[in-house]
Amino acid sequence: MYLAHTKDLHINANYKSGIFMKQLSLLLLILLAYLPETLYGQCCAVGGGSPIAGDATTGVLKERQFELSSNFQFVNTEKFLTETKSEANYLDHFSSKYLYTKLAYGLSDRLTISLESGYWIDKTQTGLIERDTYSSKGIADLIIFPRYNVIQSGSGKYLNQLSIGLGFKIPLGSYYDSIGHVEPFSGSIIYITKPLAVQATSGSYDMLLNAFFSGRIPNTRLSLSASALHILKGWNPLSEKLGNYTGIGLQIGYPLWDVLNISIQAKGEWIGKMQINPDIQMVRFLSYDPEATGSRKFFIAPQLSYLFADSFTIFIQSDVPVYQHVNKTQIASQTEITAGIAYRFRIARGKEMPVDAAH
Repeated sequence: MYLAHTKDLHINANYKSGIFMKQLSLLLLILLAYLPETLYGQCCAVGGGSPIAGDATTGVLKERQFELSSNFQFVNTEKFLTETKSEANYLDHFSSKYLYTKLAYGLSDRLTISLESGYWIDKTQTGLIERDTYSSKGIADLIIFPRYNVIQSGSGKYLNQLSIGLGFKIPLGSYYDSIGHVEPFSGSIIYITKPLAVQATSGSYDMLLNAFFSGRIPNTRLSLSASALHILKGWNPLSEKLGNYTGIGLQIGYPLWDVLNISIQAKGEWIGKMQINPDIQMVRFLSYDPEATGSRKFFIAPQLSYLFADSFTIFIQSDVPVYQHVNKTQIASQTEITAGIAYRFRIARGKEMPVDAAH
């Protein structure tokens, strides 16, 4: 017998702060959903293994330009690995559905700031037996991400730019959802924290470092972009520190028509092993193995994007794992599809500028 339950492990000043940040994030999402302005779009996919990063690799906006974008990411896997070898006796399958939203504003032609947040519609880990099945949903994190353009040349379709960013992640969702098990002898309920894979957030305050380059390959119709993202993880109130994340990507795009573009990206990601206070392990039962964390992966990601109404860009991308190495036994990547829509506009002299003038 199982009783789903969320247990408060900390009753302190952080609780009121957490409530306030949740309300702030919900207000932000409502404002984004009903924002009546017209916008112009450029999209970018959520990175594999790092959905909270969103499209942090996008370059800066023009002065007084807004960007509103939203991505939906679907992940499903029935693949589990012990290092690089398939493991059949671990879990049945894992799936998640994630909605990400970003609002960005160009403070100048070189400086852009964005507010980004995500919501887990569902995260489910299905075990080989009922006891290993967990699920959750809820708001994830809020990211404040300023980016600065250090190099810029050309214009329009022939714009070359190099930008850097320094962002901060604020946890909003729950990181200690637990489930109650009835002890068969005493009948008392024992609460066990759910595995990390189904928590809405890590519960830590993190720092994000980003670099992004985009430009044209001379004498061709090909576009080239490169990105690097490093997430420096902090400690959460449970004395846990998830492994730092590093991702790099190289993307080449080709316009099939003026409104249709196809591209392919090669990207690698490295996730470090988590740390935990050893004293905590002595007083708390863990539903996970801290040593079974950390990985190295390489993906090929084809993407198709379409511009319509001279204002909206929609895209779809699939991340195909080519190589994966995990520490001990873990959930592996298998199917990851991201689809999104983006919309931009620019304000100048008290009125909205045409889309083509915003480039």
